[in-house]
Amino acid sequence: MQRFRALVASKSDAGQTVHWQELAEADLMEGDVTVRVSHSTVNYKDALAVTGRAPVIRRWPMIPGIDLAGRVISSGHGEFRPGDEVLLNGYGVGETHFGGYAQLARVKGDWLVKRPAALSAAEAMAIGTAGYTAMLSVLALERHGLEPGQGPLLVTGAAGGVGGIAIALLAKLGFEVIAATARTGEADYLKGLGARTIIDRKELAGPARPLGKERWAGAIDVAGSHTLANVLSMTKYAGTVAACGLAQGMDLPASVAPFILRGVTLAGIDSVMAPKKLRLEAWARLAHDLDRAKLNLLTLTRPATEVVACCGAILDGKVRGRVVLELG
Repeated sequence: MQRFRALVASKSDAGQTVHWQELAEADLMEGDVTVRVSHSTVNYKDALAVTGRAPVIRRWPMIPGIDLAGRVISSGHGEFRPGDEVLLNGYGVGETHFGGYAQLARVKGDWLVKRPAALSAAEAMAIGTAGYTAMLSVLALERHGLEPGQGPLLVTGAAGGVGGIAIALLAKLGFEVIAATARTGEADYLKGLGARTIIDRKELAGPARPLGKERWAGAIDVAGSHTLANVLSMTKYAGTVAACGLAQGMDLPASVAPFILRGVTLAGIDSVMAPKKLRLEAWARLAHDLDRAKLNLLTLTRPATEVVACCGAILDGKVRGRVVLELG
């Protein structure tokens, strides 16, 4: 029976703890595919789960990590065979089902996607849920007819994982990108990813007017709350805003004015339970449209043993872009 290392989160009356320990294959949860995990990553949601700053984990004990990439070592699922290179995002992994911060994972085959041949396992995790969410947001903007000639697009949380990959994707597709960030000192980095203009997120952080000056044809927003309300109020006629995060808050103190007076569309983005067809489309587009040089520019690689420190740094705003974890 194989033994492996895993980061285990536990909860008691004294609070939450996380520590690395050795487990046996028999300790894994139910599933029809077993994967030898080579890489994972740290998303904002992972950071909340590992630090316990938000109630992300809903089953205890838990192996966190909402993403994983690796090789199938056994399968009872018709789509996968031993040796297949796969990746997984979402489906409650790391929340209700043991996740990616382990050298071995047993999951449902229906949750897996075969890793595009053009991407290495490390690159797939450099993209991770953050980049996959960014691509889902880009697809939503395209489905609502946004094209480069219609005006600039805004990306909030630009120095984060979703924001950085969104900028790189949109720039590659020919859009003029406005990047909103609290870290205006990262202007050169953001312009290197493809942003044309940098604005301070403070411009969007306060209470919104029902309608503001029309500034962008659409947007990808990771913040929610007042930021999203301001983004909507300044979106041009018939524009679309893809909402994919809640970094500022879950509330939306907005007016209906952008919707009924400017015909603005608010498109919700769910990466956790997105259907397989949409996942495959998103990963195929990422493999084709994402500039690898820009992906490397926004990627930091660390051994998995540093995951706890990385989580704290992400929540403290000290990490830009993406963190890839090597499980070894």
